[in-house]
Amino acid sequence: MTSAAVRHLKRADPVLARVIERVGPCRLAVQSSGTHLDHIVRAIVYQQLSGKAARTIHSRLLALFDTGAPSPRELIGLSDAALRGAGLSRQKIGYLRDLAQRAAGGDVPLDALDTLDDEAVIAALTRIKGVGRWTAHMFLIFRLGRLNVLPELDLGIRKAIQVAYRLRQLPDAERVHRIGQSWAPYASVASWYLWRSLDGASPARRRKAKRAGTPGRRQRRRAGAQRRTSRAKRASPRRRRRSSRAA
Repeated sequence: MTSAAVRHLKRADPVLARVIERVGPCRLAVQSSGTHLDHIVRAIVYQQLSGKAARTIHSRLLALFDTGAPSPRELIGLSDAALRGAGLSRQKIGYLRDLAQRAAGGDVPLDALDTLDDEAVIAALTRIKGVGRWTAHMFLIFRLGRLNVLPELDLGIRKAIQVAYRLRQLPDAERVHRIGQSWAPYASVASWYLWRSLDGASPARRRKAKRAGTPGRRQRRRAGAQRRTSRAKRASPRRRRRSSRAA
């Protein structure tokens, strides 16, 4: 599927084609382990935290459950003190309680999300406190494996578009969609390439460029030394002429 997506994107958008060539093979992967509830819990825990801090808190939270993963009823049954002891803020405790209650009551049909279209999934998830459109987009791409999602609010996507398309300002959501119209039905793959473009070229591409004769650090130093020697030689006759006039 990704090979068909890459072929389509390269044909549809010459700018994105250059990004794809620079980044290399697509390695977009779906996170299939665990339950939908696990993934939403993790998304809430990780909000506005560094990776290390979020991993620590998430691990402590999972350790509170016998199976290592919560059910909605088990999450409801935990005390605020236990959740605070795991390192969760009062606000995130509120988010997790709202998630658990909505999932247990059927207001958010977690088991049926796979059967809903993209907009219905977004509408269902954004009923949960603390879950916005961006989190819903990440769930669609990385959990459900939906191929035509364009996270127009994502700062990384906007920055990558600004760089690739040489825009003076960060594009707003409307411009992101306008630029990405031709990416359908593979906007998720295009988004993956845009995110990776901010990381630079893949190791394979860097090795290929080196074999093709891209100057390395040692070559650049040697070229710089040669330029300095050449400038010094050109300057020597002028200095000798000035010295003879001064004498």
